[in-house]
Amino acid sequence: MKITMINNLKNFLLISILSLSVSTVRAQVTINKVAQSTMNFQLVSISPVASGMGEAYYAVGTGADAIFYNPAGMAELTGKVNVVLDYTQWIADINYYAGAVAWNIGNYGSVGFSVLSVNYGTINGTSLNPLGGYIDNGPVKNVGAYSVGLTYAKHINTQFEVGGNARLVGQDLGDNTFVDGTTAKNDATKLAFDLGVKYITLFNDFRFGMAIRNFSSDITREVIAEQLPLTFTMGAAIDLMDFVNKSHSKGTAFTLAVDFLHSNSYSERFNMGVEYKFLGMLALRGGYQTNRSLQSWSAGIGLNTIVAGNELQVNYSYSKMQIFSGVNRISIAMSF
Repeated sequence: MKITMINNLKNFLLISILSLSVSTVRAQVTINKVAQSTMNFQLVSISPVASGMGEAYYAVGTGADAIFYNPAGMAELTGKVNVVLDYTQWIADINYYAGAVAWNIGNYGSVGFSVLSVNYGTINGTSLNPLGGYIDNGPVKNVGAYSVGLTYAKHINTQFEVGGNARLVGQDLGDNTFVDGTTAKNDATKLAFDLGVKYITLFNDFRFGMAIRNFSSDITREVIAEQLPLTFTMGAAIDLMDFVNKSHSKGTAFTLAVDFLHSNSYSERFNMGVEYKFLGMLALRGGYQTNRSLQSWSAGIGLNTIVAGNELQVNYSYSKMQIFSGVNRISIAMSF
């Protein structure tokens, strides 16, 4: 009993220290620069599991998929190796391709590798016409964005997890053409960091998580200093099935999740979502996001099966969008 109390106290102190660190970071996150951040492709959710739950995923995400949200969740692998491939059909003919792999290395924790690529499609460039108006310069070459990262996560004990990402992010928006005919490259690369924690209580699988994403120094384009979309997220989740039947099957759960987001790119937001899992084979998801100009509700489905002794998971989600067509996401994941 005394050992349990001491461990819980240690966990509380670790979380308190992180919270104080987060407070320092949040002091730098001013909402006076709403919509002023750069490389905002990192704010787009690429997982149909997360998006199906309204992106309320920071206390829920596990395995390789958690790398793109709360990296601490990577410590919860269902096998020795977990691989996930994600595709997002975003608005305005923009497509996101992402992949991640996580390895369980036993008592040393888990390590992961992730890649994200953004295809902006065909974008026509323009330049000022000295005689007035604009000149159409045709399609801009080499336009796109990417992120490549390494991740480490570890169980401090059976209830407490920590994790972090180190990512090289880049974006190329083509060349600027000035009135005098000179050009300047409009690309940038930066090293960004993410840090997250998760704590799983002994009450009805209640858990909460916190993460800081896109922590980096500013990027200077010509003479303007721009910030990456620094975001602090705090989330909580609970299995409502435990209130009805504590002895229910492990593969069956009804999870309610809520996330609070604070960013330098927009004012505060709440994400809410639910997920119903049936016998570890079927998952139904739904969610809603507040304070969004375009997004609101979303829904998704997941199918799990065993192939040659390995777990195979296919997930799909649909997100309702204002003005634009809805967003479709699909992923394939396998645990070995």
